[in-house]
Parts: sequence; C-alpha cells; structure tokens
Amino acid sequence: MLSRVLGFLRDILFARLFGADGGTDAFFVVFKIPNFLRRLFGEGAFNQAFVPVLADYREHRRAELREFIDRMAGSFAAVLLLVTTLGVAGAPLLILGFAPGFHDDPGRAALAEEMLRITFPYLFFISLTAFAASLLNSAGRFAVPAFTPVLLNLALIGGALWLSPRMEEPLMGLAWAVFVAGVVQLAFQLPFLARAGLLPRPRPGFGHPGVRRTARLMLPALFGSSVAQINLLLDTLIASFLAAGSISWLYYSDRLMEFPLGVFGIALGTVILPSLSRQHAQKSAEEFARTLAWAVRLVWLVGLPATLGLMVLAGPMLATLFQYGAFDAEDTRMAALSLAAYALGLPAFLLVKVLAPGFYARQDTATPVRIGVIAMAANMILNLAIVGPLALAGVPGLHMGLALATALAAWVNAGLLYRGLVRDGICGRRAGPCFGRAAGLAGGLMVAVLLGSAPGLHAWFDWSAWQRAAALAGLIGLGAGTYGVALGVLGLRPRHFLRP
Repeated sequence: MLSRVLGFLRDILFARLFGADGGTDAFFVVFKIPNFLRRLFGEGAFNQAFVPVLADYREHRRAELREFIDRMAGSFAAVLLLVTTLGVAGAPLLILGFAPGFHDDPGRAALAEEMLRITFPYLFFISLTAFAASLLNSAGRFAVPAFTPVLLNLALIGGALWLSPRMEEPLMGLAWAVFVAGVVQLAFQLPFLARAGLLPRPRPGFGHPGVRRTARLMLPALFGSSVAQINLLLDTLIASFLAAGSISWLYYSDRLMEFPLGVFGIALGTVILPSLSRQHAQKSAEEFARTLAWAVRLVWLVGLPATLGLMVLAGPMLATLFQYGAFDAEDTRMAALSLAAYALGLPAFLLVKVLAPGFYARQDTATPVRIGVIAMAANMILNLAIVGPLALAGVPGLHMGLALATALAAWVNAGLLYRGLVRDGICGRRAGPCFGRAAGLAGGLMVAVLLGSAPGLHAWFDWSAWQRAAALAGLIGLGAGTYGVALGVLGLRPRHFLRP
C-alpha cells in the first residue's frame, strides 16, 4: 500500500512536470522495456519456476539446499549479465521493436535510445532483487520484499524534483533515477538475507540438477506467466502509431488499474504460491484445493467493486490525481476512456494472479503457456477488430480500443485457466460464482448510488485540488460503505473469507 501511494505521488509529479507528449511517451516506453523483462526474469517466470523447486529442496533435500541456492544465484546472475549487455548494445533495435512508430520522429527515437542505455541495467539489479525476494518469501518473510518497491518510487520522486531540473534534457534525470533505484533495492535486501541465513555465494552451475529443473520450468513460463504484460506492450507498440500522448494516456490509466492489482492481486499471488508449492510437495491435495478456492473468493469480493468503482469514477480520479500543470483537461478525458476500458478486465487480471500458481505450484508450466498463446492471439484479433473500424470511422480516442482488447483477452486467459483447474478436480465449479453473484448485486447497488451522487466531470475541472480530493474521498467512502452493507444484507460475513 505504501509503495502504491508513493507511486501515485510519483505519477502526479510526472504529470505536473512533464505532461503527456512525445517526450514522456519516450520515457514510458524505455521504462516499460526493462520492467517487462523484469516480470519475465524476476517476478514472473523465474519466481513461478524457482519457488516450487525451492520448496521441494526444503522439504525433501534439506542437505542440498545451500548448494542449490548458490548455484542458482550464480547461473541466474550470469544470464542476466549477458541479457543486460545485449540490451544496452541493441538499444536502437529494442526501440524499433517496442515502439516502431517512433521511427517517424527521429528526435523522439534518439531520446528513447539514449534513455534506454541508462535504464536497461535496471533489469540486472531488479531481477536479482526478485531472486532475493523469492528466498525471503519462501521462508515466510514477506515484509522486506513488499517494502522494497518503495525505494524505486522514492528514487524517481527524487530524480524528478532534484536531478531533472539540473539536466539539459529533464527526462534524462528520470532515466538515471531508475538506474540508481535498481542498485539501492538489491543492496537493501542483502542484510536481511544474511540475517535469515539465506545470503547466496553465487557460483554458476548450469549443470546442477536443481538449476536445470528450474530452467526447464522457466522456459515455457517465460511466456505463460506474463501474457498480461505482453498484451500491454503490444498496446504500446500500436499506440506509438497513434496521436502523440496516446502512450502516456494508456500509462496513467494503467497506473490506476494497477493499484488494486498491485496492492491486492500481486500480494495474494505472492502469498499463495509458497503455500501451494509446500502443499503439493506434502501431497496435501485437499489443502491445496481449499487454499486456491479461498483466493478465488477474495478475488470476487475485491475485484468486482474495484472494477465498477474505476469505471464510474475514472474521470474524477484522473482529474484529482493528475490534472495539474502540464496535464490538462483533454488529457484527463482521453485517459478516462482507456481507464474505463482497462477496468473491465481487472477481475480477470486478479484471477490470473491466483489461478496461474495453481499450475506452477504443481510444476505444470505447459498448460498456462498454451492458454497464454490463445490469449495473445485473442488480444491481437481484438485489437484489429476494435481499433480498425474506429480508425476508419475517424473516431477519436483510438487508444481506448487497445485497452478494451487487452481487458477482453484477460478474460479469455482467466476463463481458460479456471476451466483447466476445474477439469483437474482442483477448483469446484461453484468455488467463485456464488460469491460473484453476491458481489455483483452489491456492486450494482454501489454503482447506482455513485451515479446518483457524483457531479459531472466539468465540475471537477473547476475545483481546487483540495475540493477534488475531498469529493473523491467522500464518493469512495460512500461506495465502499454501500457495498459492505449490501454484502451484509445478502448474508455474507467475514468468516466466509477466512483462510482455511
């Protein structure tokens, strides 16, 4: 929560100081590239492959655990160093691949390439940070890894306020802040690893059985665990051909959607993966199923009201948080379109975070990959089916179509994962829908109350920052209160959501 709040402060600063134009588009692209790879190498595929193997070593091969950790650390670091070197050297090709629309604007392309050479080494440091976090999480120590992203936001806030004004190109200050943040986050976790007796002595060992086993699980998971991120990057690629500011509008709307996803979805997925891996290693099938069902219930409880709230209050939220300085009313309107579209997929994004560990904990990476390929194809087909006709009709706000396609593809992904777990006898067919219906009824009442209470968007443009903040806080409180009371009237109690 602290990290996300600081992230909002960071983005408010970005919007006020830099606005939404070609330069900010370039920074957001170069920031996304190492972050995308981080989710593949760090929090995504590597974590999904490494934690189950680590649980198996901890449960059945305790004497070999230290050797496995050391060899894994050395091998992982060697691969990251190679990828980082190639990324820095190939910055122009990466920009061409991730944002080909920049090719028509040589100044924007050159700025993006220069910033990428500075930000790409962030991948090396933050992926090793994710490795350290996996070790701490597997030992039941979640606080330090959860706090670590706060340091990234502090570094970026410092870069925007102190470093950017001192540079000829202000956005270069943000690029250097990203690099510094990677170093600081890794250094922060090392003392806690040492205190837990888990500090590795990195020694490459690609032939070690545990390393080979992790690599075999990781290769397909590289794709399967990060479909949502790949879809978002495809949106960025296509948006680079749209009006200047489109990438920034998608970024700011995605940041708001990422708040519930980051605070709740990623946290829930992080917590259940070690538990599921341990229960699978102990052959506790019933406990495995109960843990997964508990996570699905929580997704329905939180995901539906968050979705409805983001859709109804998209404009007021963006105006309150970002519409200052260089970020104007038109930027708010455009970003609100994509936020409402992204929000449609929020429950699906949350479900993927808790359903995918149901496969990875059983060391089944093939099934999520197959499903990921289908979701990727669906996203591309939907992009063409939605954005193409809108472009031909001359409709403004084409970036909204990209967000809508991503949201619908997320539902394809989540639905197929859930069907696979039901087929395997792990999820009961009624594990989530009964709670979903109750949450849907309560959410419908919440929407009616909010629509009847919220002022029109033009009123928000005329208010001061404090008036906007007070009105938004009141509406959020009113919506949350309505939803909670409605759930109580429908018979749901806190005990229904306690972890078994």
